[in-house]
Amino acid sequence: MQKLQFKKEIKASAQKVYETMLGLKNKATYEYWTATFNPTSTYEGSWDKGSKILFVGVDENGKKGGMVSEIAEHQPASFISIRHYGFLDGDTEVTTGEQVEKWAGGHENYTFQENNGSTTVTVEMDTIDEYLDYFKNTYPKALDKLEEISLQ
Repeated sequence: MQKLQFKKEIKASAQKVYETMLGLKNKATYEYWTATFNPTSTYEGSWDKGSKILFVGVDENGKKGGMVSEIAEHQPASFISIRHYGFLDGDTEVTTGEQVEKWAGGHENYTFQENNGSTTVTVEMDTIDEYLDYFKNTYPKALDKLEEISLQ
């Protein structure tokens, strides 16, 4: 697995960026910036530490898919760590097997650092080689959309 890092400075408080990124006050803010990855992106579950959360979307054929994950750490407006341990195949959670082993234990971490009214969002994520270019190209666009909606 490869580790990627993306940073974005947003002229808003850490609390505002955090709430917007996670869709805490309005899930539509999460769906807005993650639509960059899949126009139907959403989540099911809770951002509470120890909770299971599903990151879901629908493919071009209308089939549900996504990641089965756990919130490994949650420090409000400061740090979130998501541990991915499976994927969705329709309504089935797949948590064992060759496809899962490639991703198992991979993390996606969000850090929010505020300085003089601006927040630097740092995303660190583990990914497999076949998704490296996709995330390198797509994540910066998603963070631009996060900035856009955080300024509203």
